Parts: sequence; structure tokens; C-alpha cells
Amino acid sequence: MAATPMQTETMTQAGPTQAGPGGAARAVVLLSGGLDSATALAIARSRGLQCHALSISYGQRHASELDAAVRVAAALGAHEHRVMRVDLAGIGGSALTDRRIEVPEQPTDGIPVTYVPARNTIMLSMALAWAEVLGARALVIGVNVLDSSGYPDCRPEFVSSFEQLATLATRAGAQGARFQVLAPLIAMTKAQIIRTGVGFGVDYSLTVSCYQADSDGRACGRCDSCRLRRDGFRAAGVSDPTRYR
Repeated sequence: MAATPMQTETMTQAGPTQAGPGGAARAVVLLSGGLDSATALAIARSRGLQCHALSISYGQRHASELDAAVRVAAALGAHEHRVMRVDLAGIGGSALTDRRIEVPEQPTDGIPVTYVPARNTIMLSMALAWAEVLGARALVIGVNVLDSSGYPDCRPEFVSSFEQLATLATRAGAQGARFQVLAPLIAMTKAQIIRTGVGFGVDYSLTVSCYQADSDGRACGRCDSCRLRRDGFRAAGVSDPTRYR
């Protein structure tokens, strides 16, 4: 946890990131369309970064969150937004990519079946590849360890390890560049995330967090993600704009 303030602080500086047109430092921001990634994008924009938003269509149960990502990217002023595809459904092993596995509607112990094998590793790798092409040196991800449902790829240790890998595994790194993986929400509670986003003008009615939202983006209100989101708004003292079925 001690590393988290440093991660947030680096977003206030250009650091090793390369400037795009107009002098703003470039960053690739992973944007799922959910509450956390929308807040991370808002924070990155507030720090003056030129944000290239990246959403991944990985075979998830519904496309509503990708539709939400399009809305969020536009509303928060992303410089560019791309949707890339990778077939994690072909791997399976998760309730989010295999419809034969039911999404749990009660809290479970340990790592839940909604964990998608290596998802954040794969997504950050795609963001890293695009960052190399753009000349960006910052990757922004909205992972959060406190409300992460036990996912191992939401921990500070994962973030710092990928940052090291990014430098070792790239041509840019071999030529002396240093990448940063910025995780500004890593140690926040959901209520703190929501208050922060509200302060930056995030319209959370545009976002979709539910693991099993319908085609219109309406939430089930029963899955773990819905529970964390609803409890977060309650704790933050902010009206919940989520549309439920």
C-alpha cells in the first residue's frame, strides 16, 4: 500500500512520458466502461495527460460495458478511443466468459469465479503495445485492491511488477525509456473513488459495472459488482444513478 501515493503523485507530472501534439504527455488508459476506469480516466485528464482510451472486447458476457466505454470516453474528453478484440472466451474458466458458469449473487470466500484468468495482464500488454506505437510512457488502469473481490491482478505488487516487465520487454525500454503503470485508485474505497469522480465531474449514469447487465445496460442488482457499487454510493452519500432491471 505504501507505494500507492507515489503512483498517484506521478500522474501530476509529465515524468518520462513523451509529449503529443500541443505538448501534453501521452497515456494509454484502459477503459472498461465501468465506474473505476471512468474515474481513472477523469483523474488522468485532470493531470493534463493526453489520454488514448483503450477498451477490450474479450468475450465478456455482455457488450453493454463497451457501449458505456464509448459514452464515457466522449464525455470525459479522451483524445482517442479504440476497441480491440481478444478471445478470452476461448480460454474460459470464468463466469464472465463462460455462460455455463453462473455469476454468484452472494459474496464468496477466496478468489471468485468472476476472476478472468490473466485478464489485466493481457489488457495491460495490449495497452503497452499501443503505447510503444504512440510514444506514450504511461499506462493508466483503474484497479483497486480494497474492493477487488480478491482478484490477484488488482494488487500493488502486480502493478509494480508489470511496470518492470514493460521496461524489460519492449524496444523502447531497451533503448532507455521507462514506462509507468499508474493506478490512482489502488488504495481507495469505492466511496472514495465515487467522491473523487464526482469532484471531477464524472457522470456515473453513463457507466456499467454489472457482471450480467442486459442489452440496455441495466444492472441485475444482485452480483458482487452491483453490491460493491451500490454500497459505495451509499457510503459516499451520493445518489445512485444506476439503472436496474
